[in-house]
Amino acid sequence: MVFAHKPKFVSFDMNGTLIHFRINEVIPRVLGDRLPMELTAEFLRTGNQFRIDECMGDWKPFHQVVARSLERTMRWFGLEYREGDGEAVYAEIPTWGPFPGVSEALRRVAEQYPLVIVTNSDDAHAPRLVENLQAPIEVVITSEQMGVYKPRLRAFEYLLDKLGVAPDEIVHVSASPKYDLRAAADLGIKHTVFMDRGYEPEHPWLGYQRITDIADLPVLLGLPRP
Repeated sequence: MVFAHKPKFVSFDMNGTLIHFRINEVIPRVLGDRLPMELTAEFLRTGNQFRIDECMGDWKPFHQVVARSLERTMRWFGLEYREGDGEAVYAEIPTWGPFPGVSEALRRVAEQYPLVIVTNSDDAHAPRLVENLQAPIEVVITSEQMGVYKPRLRAFEYLLDKLGVAPDEIVHVSASPKYDLRAAADLGIKHTVFMDRGYEPEHPWLGYQRITDIADLPVLLGLPRP
C-alpha cells in the first residue's frame, strides 16, 4: 500500500469519477438546433463554469443548479432558453451508469475497506446512481444531507464528522481537483487519489496519487492483483 496508514474508509466522488456523467452529451441533444455546432465546445466549457458557480452559494436542489446554469449559459451566448430545458437534462441523470471497470474495482476495494460516496447528487437521484454502481456502498452522503455542494469546505467537514474520523484516516478518490481534491487538501486530507479521466489538468502540488485506470486503485490500497 502506498499510503502510510491503512485507512478506516475509502470515500469517492461519484459523478464523473465512478458514474459516466454525460451532461455534455445531453445538453446539445436537448437544445437541438438552438445550439450552433460551432459554438458547442465553448458553450459546454462555459456551462461547466456556471454550474460550479451555482454550487458555491446556499444549497438549492440540483435540478435548480442544472436549470439556472443552463439558463445563464444560454443568455451569455445570446441563445433562447425555454422552460423545461433544465428539467429535460436533469431527468436523464439517474439513467447514467458507471465507467468500464468501476463496479469490479469497487467490489475489490470493498473486500478490505468500507466504501463511502460523497456526491453533489441530491436525495432524488443519488440512490439510483449508487444502485447503478452495482457495488457494496456502506455510506452515501448527498449534497442535500450536507447542505452544501462540493467544492465548499463544509462538504468535507461533514464527511469527516459523519464518519467520525480524522483527516488522515480516510482515502478520498476523485476525478476532479476542482470539486474535490483542492478542498480535501485544504482540510488536511492527505491520502487522495486523482482518477484522471482527462476532464481536468493535473495539480501535482496537491500530493495525490494519480491513476488512469480504476483497476489500479485496489493495488494502491494494498490489495493483490487478481
